[in-house]
Amino acid sequence: MAVRTTGRIVIPTNAAELLNLAKKIYDKHVADGADSPLNAMQDFSWAVDGPKVAPCQQNNVDAELAAKKAEQLYRQRDQDLPLIKAIVQNSASVLKGIYAKNPKVLGDYGFVVDDSKQFKKP
Repeated sequence: MAVRTTGRIVIPTNAAELLNLAKKIYDKHVADGADSPLNAMQDFSWAVDGPKVAPCQQNNVDAELAAKKAEQLYRQRDQDLPLIKAIVQNSASVLKGIYAKNPKVLGDYGFVVDDSKQFKKP
């Protein structure tokens, strides 16, 4: 006698894979029409929620493209950021030297000047 397996159903956790599976299920449901066993579901309806799969897939594709574009932009930003940080720090040093008696003038350049007294940690 053959051994019967209970069979494990694998539901993808990856959004793109889950949406691809949902599309296959919905396409089969539509093809089966009124004879689809999925019409027996009480709490969910492929007739209502099935049409949401395609726009959701497109949103996922758009989001992935935006993430790649963001990664590119961050890489480009990170190339120039150290130079910009250095010029800002050097500008602060030069201006602090020029306006040593009145460092509040650095506020005109956009710097935040904290002149509160520093207390030693106990």
